Amino acid sequence: MRITLPTGTPAEIARPDGDVTPTRGLVMMSDIHGLRPLFDEHAQRVADAEGWVVVVPEMWPGREQLNVTKRLASVNELRDDDKLADLLAAAAATDCETVGVMGFCMGGMYAMKASSSGRFDAAVSFYGMIRMPRAWRAPHQADAIDSVTAPGACPVLALCGTNDKWLPHAELDELAEVACVVRYPGADHAFAQDPDGAHYRAEDAADAWARALTFLRSRGKSTEVIA
Repeated sequence: MRITLPTGTPAEIARPDGDVTPTRGLVMMSDIHGLRPLFDEHAQRVADAEGWVVVVPEMWPGREQLNVTKRLASVNELRDDDKLADLLAAAAATDCETVGVMGFCMGGMYAMKASSSGRFDAAVSFYGMIRMPRAWRAPHQADAIDSVTAPGACPVLALCGTNDKWLPHAELDELAEVACVVRYPGADHAFAQDPDGAHYRAEDAADAWARALTFLRSRGKSTEVIA
């Protein structure tokens, strides 16, 4: 079901099917393509399987018509403060005390940036950018690793492919010093969220999703996902 957050940003909210009392909340941030039926389906699937309330805010509120080329060219116009406000508003919309955050690509980057907000108990990044790519740098955007290393940051799990040009190996090594990093040999960017995507890998995607949900379920305390 579509809702509008207090920030003015559209979002999808999914609740467990049937007469189920939610056990926790999850904020799910989409990839660069934004909120769409694919993420409506992801949200409802997780809500039903886990008994959680899942909220997915729109990545490009008011600019949903932009094509991917224009989105890539204008990422430096996005502001960390605005995205964090959306993530916190989405957490409140779950109406749950305990909330995790998950994101894909740019959404994974913002999930890591939210790890130091004090609102989330665990964060999962599917191939989120660890340091801002040069073309995206702007004074109002920090590097995600600065949040992951901040005092009081929640546990972070990063799920990444070894062939991902957006994630230099040196940056992955840096992140691995302060977070749980799982690397999938031969996987490229966006291997897990869209079965119709060019780089989708079904086996790796299933493994990554299982690890992500276990990590969130355990509030980042499970060692089983770090195999």
